[in-house]
Amino acid sequence: MNRFQVTDLPLGGLKLVQRKTLSDLRGRFARLFCLEDLGTIWTGPTAQVNHTYTSASGTIRGMHYQNPPYAEKKLVMCLRGEVWDVAVDLRAGSPTFLHWHAEVLSGANERAMLIPEGFAHGFQTRTDDVEMLYFHSKKYSPSDEGGLPPEDPKLSISWPLPIAGMSDRDRDWPIVSNQYKGISL
Repeated sequence: MNRFQVTDLPLGGLKLVQRKTLSDLRGRFARLFCLEDLGTIWTGPTAQVNHTYTSASGTIRGMHYQNPPYAEKKLVMCLRGEVWDVAVDLRAGSPTFLHWHAEVLSGANERAMLIPEGFAHGFQTRTDDVEMLYFHSKKYSPSDEGGLPPEDPKLSISWPLPIAGMSDRDRDWPIVSNQYKGISL
């Protein structure tokens, strides 16, 4: 039995993954990951699984990515609370280069977003006390990390709430220049 429904999103390779939940008098059960069921969209290893907790609504984390050879695929999900999850296409030559797409992920809606290699990722919390879980296809490499400022005017991301908090590191990434050609995978 496949416990996931996978839907293509507007940016090539970006997917919405809907978990199928089983419920009874005891509560509910949902599979978070299954290589057999997700094998058409997740091939290769799972190198890391990371967890974040964000305390305040309106907080932004992101926009982060890894450069080759550590460009990574991510499967991100919200376990508690609600986020506005954003992916930005950074792939050189892509017809949707520098376009972004967002989905609401929450503990209640049982959704995840699969973000392919060559995308930046970030989110804004829409509630207090948010917990996120990330599956990564590659290990984190500090020397291959990149980022975009969430308020970069070239991206024009329409954050749904006033920004209540953001790290200096995320705010201080360089803005996208006219010479930026993207990530070559």
